[in-house]
Amino acid sequence: MKKALVMLATAVSMGGAFAQASAPAAAPESTASAPAAKAGYARNVEDRIAYLHSQLKITSAQETQWKAFADVMRDNGETMGQLFQQRKAAANVSALDDMKQYAQIAQAHADGMKKLVDAFDPLYSSMSPEQKKLADATFHRGGPEGGAHHRGGHHGKGKAGKAAAEPASDAAAKQ
Repeated sequence: MKKALVMLATAVSMGGAFAQASAPAAAPESTASAPAAKAGYARNVEDRIAYLHSQLKITSAQETQWKAFADVMRDNGETMGQLFQQRKAAANVSALDDMKQYAQIAQAHADGMKKLVDAFDPLYSSMSPEQKKLADATFHRGGPEGGAHHRGGHHGKGKAGKAAAEPASDAAAKQ
């Protein structure tokens, strides 16, 4: 179950794709305050946004579409960060409650990815053929969340709405 949660957390990262490193890696292991954990998670989202902006060579004419996409990444990251903090804070939960929490996280991930795809569609449509090739290659490597680079996974492989994976050195530096 924990391995599945880690994989889901990694998958969520873009909305988590587009947006961030896996939630468990972003959350401090100590009993740090929620604001500190939230700040680390938000920083990972912002790092992912900056990476994608650069990688995709977003033009000034595309900034409106980019902003909408980045805002969804931030919203998804905040939602997932809160859910993972709640899960981490829960003590002595029953197996049923654990499964319910996991289902809530999975549903939030699915909902967030739908929003992310919807926001990415107009941005992708506005891209030049060169940018589309960059996006296709970037997102194909690791799906929306960069799972292939972070955990050797294969989540999120598909067409439009894919997320970029950070280079392995960037991911390791964040952990």
